[in-house]
Order: sequence, then C-alpha cells, then structure tokens
Amino acid sequence: MSKKKTFVTLEQLKEIDKTYPTPYHLYDEKGIRENAKRLKEAFSWNKGYREYFAVKATPNPYILKILKDYGCGVDCASMAELMMGYALDYKPEEIMFSSNDTPAEEYAYANEIGATINLDDITHIEFLDKILDGKFPETMSCRYNPGGYFQLGTSIMDNPGDAKYGMTHDQIIEAFKILKSKGVKHFGIHSFLASNTVSNEYLVRSRGLGDVYKRQDQEPNDIAVIGEGVHKVYDEVLGAAGMGDVAIYTELGRFMLAPYGCLVTKAIHEKHIYKEYIGVDACASNLMRPAIYGAYHHITVAGKEDAPCDHKYDVTGSLCENSDKFAIDRMLPKIDMGDYLIIHDTGAHGFSMGYQYNGKLRSAELLLKEDGSVQMIRRAETIKDYYATFDFCDALDKLNLK
Repeated sequence: MSKKKTFVTLEQLKEIDKTYPTPYHLYDEKGIRENAKRLKEAFSWNKGYREYFAVKATPNPYILKILKDYGCGVDCASMAELMMGYALDYKPEEIMFSSNDTPAEEYAYANEIGATINLDDITHIEFLDKILDGKFPETMSCRYNPGGYFQLGTSIMDNPGDAKYGMTHDQIIEAFKILKSKGVKHFGIHSFLASNTVSNEYLVRSRGLGDVYKRQDQEPNDIAVIGEGVHKVYDEVLGAAGMGDVAIYTELGRFMLAPYGCLVTKAIHEKHIYKEYIGVDACASNLMRPAIYGAYHHITVAGKEDAPCDHKYDVTGSLCENSDKFAIDRMLPKIDMGDYLIIHDTGAHGFSMGYQYNGKLRSAELLLKEDGSVQMIRRAETIKDYYATFDFCDALDKLNLK
C-alpha cells in the first residue's frame, strides 16, 4: 500500500509549536497554487471557463485571495459567504449564489451585489418575483436534479433521487420558460454530479466534473485527463449542436483544497481496555467528517513515516460522543505521548464544519507559505469568544473575561 506524503515535516511542526499550540488546521500555499494552476490549464480550451470555488468548503479570506489569483470565482450559499466574496472585491459575474430554502433577505442581497442567482426550485421564481418586484436580472441559473442513483458507493451525496437539491427535468424546462417571460436572457444550468469519486472516466461519462476525496490507496484524479475527456464530450454534444460557445463552470470544494490542508494534533492519552485507544487533543469539533460520514482520513505519525504500522488503534477525541473517532482499528506505528498526528485531507470541510459542542473551541488556521514561513490566517477561539453572546448575563461577571 502506498504512503501518503505530508507537506510538513516533524522539524517544522516543532517550530510551529513554539508559537501555535495544537490542534490547528494547516494549509499548504504551494500545493493550493499548483492545483489551481493545473485546473485552469485543464479547461483552458473552453473560452468562458471559470471555477467557482465552494466557499463553504474553506471560508477563509486568505485562501480565497490565493484562488482569486488564478481567475477563480466564488460559489456562495449564505449571506455571510456572499458578503465575504463582495468584501474581497470579486466582480459580480465572479459570484454565484447557490442556496436552498433561501431567506428573502439573502436573495435580495445577492441581487443587490450582482451575483448570479442559482435557483434551487421552480417555486422560488414566484418567491423571488415578490422580492425583486418583477425586475429579474438578465442572467439567471437553475439547479437540475437528474434523479436516479450514481452507484459510487461513497455514501456521500451519491443518490440524487433522495437529495433535496434541484428541479426535475420537466420542472427546469418550465422554469426557463417562465424566467424568459420575465425578461431573463441568459441561462445557466447547475447540476450536482457526485461527491468523493476518484474515477476520471465517471466524471466524463457524467458530462461534467465533480470533486475528489481519496483514501491512502486510491490514485487521485488526473485533472488534465478529465479536462481532455470533457473537451471531447463537449465537442460531440454541444459543438455538434452549434453550441460551441457555451461556457463551462465548475464548483469544486474538496478537489481544490482537501489534499492541501491537514489537522495537526498531539497524542495526550492512551487507554488499554477491550481495544487500544490513543486520545488526541483534537476532537470531532475540529473535524466532524469521520463522525457524521464515517469518512476516511489517513493519519501520519510525524517522524515515524518509515516505522512499521504494527499497532492497531482507535484514535479518539474528548467529546462525550462515542462517534468522536478519527480512526477505528487503524494500523499505525507505535504512538508515544506527545507525538504529532497529521490527519490528512482536511483542507475542505474541515475547519468550516467545526462547532462548539461540549464547550469546545474552534482551533486556529495556519498557512504554510511558499517560502517556508507560517502565517496565522485565523486565530483560535478563546473562552471569551465562547461567552461573548452571553454578555447580558450578570452571572458571568465573576469569570472576569473583559
């Protein structure tokens, strides 16, 4: 079985530890830039191509600024994400608003800043009509749900028929007719294909591009191969129909960032009962994907990359939930207290899905820059942050958090 490589060394982790305690999320600037460049080159054959990065995956202004250098736009799903795109000076045409069960004020704000509104349901047309007082923008998009089942075996969003997103085939055709009658002139079609697939062929057969999540023993997507495959299908389907000027947009999250982020944590406890447990100072509040999806995240014990994986552990956090496990029955080198554990592929849907259950605080986000230096791009939360929304409660005065 091949070994995943880390983008940070034990020596670097020891140096980082002098300033930033574990746990923290660490991102690889060099890797992010190289990947964004590869994606742009893979679809350079399409004149209007643009990647609209899914902000929900990694909502950090520093990350978005890096992607902006490569012509990426942003795909937003909430008011806060729209505001971030606007604050970072993304042009109106570079902001996509893909939301569902959307509040009126968020539609209104998206329209105000000129974002492309991506309607999730045909009934939202009437809802939006009232908000805009009948003055629809000239460009709009609709989300399409093809139904069926992808049979990918990922268990994460691979059954469109059960998904709450998008319109049926007949609904989206009717939606376009209604929108055209209301003055819309330019139309987009947004369709979710799949999540976590690493098959280059699948993405081409599906007439599009999904995102990627990979296990240790899986080969990553080859974006150049995918780009050429999509190019071939594009020419066969759209080009042959005289629609060779249609722009292709992608909305990627994990493909763009997952491999270029990791959660760094320390082993602080060991437990020997019916199984062998290693307790770390991170928990599902820092990375909840294993707990809610059973998602696989490879783990490297820093400095022991070449040691035999001859110990079977459950790697756990401190939440009062038995699902708070980063790995179950994982074969790893012998872990000693104080060892750094690098939990791979957390660059997307890692920090962003954090929460404060059990009073846990969100960790810092750090950027390993191309020159080897480390920059804090989001500070860790403090106890004061946790209690800030209770500032009306006199009983908290004794904590002296001012």
